[in-house]
Amino acid sequence: MRKIYIIIISIVLLASTACELKLKQYGDDSRQTLVEVQRYDRLQSRYLTTGDFSALQQMNIEYAMETRTLIEDVLKIGEVNDPEINSKFLSFYQDTTLQAIIAEAEAQYANMSDINKQMSDAFKRLQKMIPGLNIPVVYSQIGALDQSVIIGNNSIGISLDKYLGEDFAVYRRFYSEHQRSQMTRSYIVPDCLSFYLLSQFPLNNYEAASQYERDMHIGKIMWVVNKAMKKEVFATKFTDIAANEMEKSSGKSIADMLKK
Repeated sequence: MRKIYIIIISIVLLASTACELKLKQYGDDSRQTLVEVQRYDRLQSRYLTTGDFSALQQMNIEYAMETRTLIEDVLKIGEVNDPEINSKFLSFYQDTTLQAIIAEAEAQYANMSDINKQMSDAFKRLQKMIPGLNIPVVYSQIGALDQSVIIGNNSIGISLDKYLGEDFAVYRRFYSEHQRSQMTRSYIVPDCLSFYLLSQFPLNNYEAASQYERDMHIGKIMWVVNKAMKKEVFATKFTDIAANEMEKSSGKSIADMLKK
């Protein structure tokens, strides 16, 4: 009986170790966080650089919505149910610039535990500021230098290709120095919060609103993001005006002020 007991304990320990190794291989941190970025980009990279069909299957089964959004809305290369879409998708990314972007994104974002922590801390503060705010699913992908953040179905998609650093050589061909200064890792979380809050609190009658009203609404959103980040990420004339207006309206909730 003693030998059997020892064998059982050994099996449990081995299983535990294997599980831990798997977590370390596929996740950045085994600790639980409020928000953890789903690494869709890793499957995408595997398929687009090696043609690994199993990666494509996982993309289509486990990330069906994300794959549809990427193909139809971001890349706009066709419909996901097109019989030829897989080859179109693979062919699209064979461009040398996009292959360089994939390699750089996977190198820079091998670990995203810092993003998970920042995102979790920021959403915890947002939930205190705006009770009842839903926590979205967050995933990472590699686009084609189009959109930086994609919002839909209570999800946030981070296009890592837009956050490779102001010194990334490819950026110099397409973006100004000011634009490049905001295409860094440090802007991922603030950008995600900004776009998500805009989706939750859109400006009423946007089409009819004046440019000042639009700028003021963005200023309010940015002010909330600064509070959630506990630092002044965004500093504009309109964030200053919004700060004064929000602080004077202490009797109103932040949600009410964003809906105004």
